[in-house]
Amino acid sequence: MPKNNQKQLTQRLVISAIFIAISIVLNELLAIRLPWSGSVTFFSMVPLALLGWQYGLGWGMVCGTVMGTLDLLIGGLANFSYVNGITAYLILILADYLVAYGVMGVSGVFKKVIKNSYVAFGLGAALACALRFVCHFISGVTIWADYADGFANVWLYSLTYNGGYMLPELIITVIGCVAILKPAQKLFKIN
Repeated sequence: MPKNNQKQLTQRLVISAIFIAISIVLNELLAIRLPWSGSVTFFSMVPLALLGWQYGLGWGMVCGTVMGTLDLLIGGLANFSYVNGITAYLILILADYLVAYGVMGVSGVFKKVIKNSYVAFGLGAALACALRFVCHFISGVTIWADYADGFANVWLYSLTYNGGYMLPELIITVIGCVAILKPAQKLFKIN
């Protein structure tokens, strides 16, 4: 590998590690905490969205999956006590952590399609959060259905519970992404 390419890869790895660490810290600063891990955070998805925006879908999804793995190890393992069976454990791991955070990598999908970078990034971040909601929604109707007390319909329960924290999270993430785009573009131009 040429020295210049190795330097760029090292720079990308370091920036990604720092952004994932920032995302983990921000993920612990909760605006709202719901039972069973649902929460609204202060901009915790913005660093992941920036990685997807800057480095593309594949890299962004890997970084999101790393974040999801770390979030699972930091606090998500406690959720295993609420579900039973290997299928439920797999759905929990994938739908609430690995895939749910991995989809944040799609935040750059409109980068080359929409000329206005603020609109492109805002829409990409909204799409990423919407896909994350879909992951949690699936988890809600499958493994969390037993907790739908008071709801006649498990689909409505999952929509209400997961939408209750993912809609504010989506709004906060889009605002954060649009607000930080210009300074982030300067950061990523480091040589």
